[in-house]
Amino acid sequence: MDLFGAGTETTSTSLEWALFELLRNPRTMKELQQEARKIGQGRSVIPEEDIDKMPYLKAVFKEALRLHAPAPLLIPRESTKEVKLLGYDIPSGTQVIINAWAISRDPSVWEEPEEFKPERFLNSPIDYKGLDYELLPFGGGRRKCPGISFAVTINELALANLVYEFEFALSGEKSLDMSENDGVTVSKKFPLLVKATPCE
Repeated sequence: MDLFGAGTETTSTSLEWALFELLRNPRTMKELQQEARKIGQGRSVIPEEDIDKMPYLKAVFKEALRLHAPAPLLIPRESTKEVKLLGYDIPSGTQVIINAWAISRDPSVWEEPEEFKPERFLNSPIDYKGLDYELLPFGGGRRKCPGISFAVTINELALANLVYEFEFALSGEKSLDMSENDGVTVSKKFPLLVKATPCE
């Protein structure tokens, strides 16, 4: 149940934040829709095997995860040996909590860290698989999320097909409220309310 709950809540949260950012950034939404429609070529859906042909989609999803990691404080770790870090002595057995949210918005690492700019990932080798420590929405090392491949595939496939099939318009006053819920998983406080109109 833990794996199922963790996998579904974080996936839906990531998708909602990605759509939220696209609605806040109409130019980005338009560019992603153009890419999706070029790949879709009038078919009923974009299949999974075509997702790798969509670099802008991948950049949008990375940027959404950078700004809105579903679990901003990663699962606690414990140091296995004594270490000195940035002048601090950390004894063996110390519980360590990584703040992925702060790392992803660090101005010494990211240019304009509060801005949603998927283009920053178009020609960048930075990935979220746990080897680039400036982007850790799934954690890193041996204790990273075991469902990275599943989560990324589901989110990219869903997002690609949503923007391919529909035009979105806001519905409701609180739709673009950036308030977040408290908790292990950080979702929007107010649900994203949109009107989806099938594309012709």
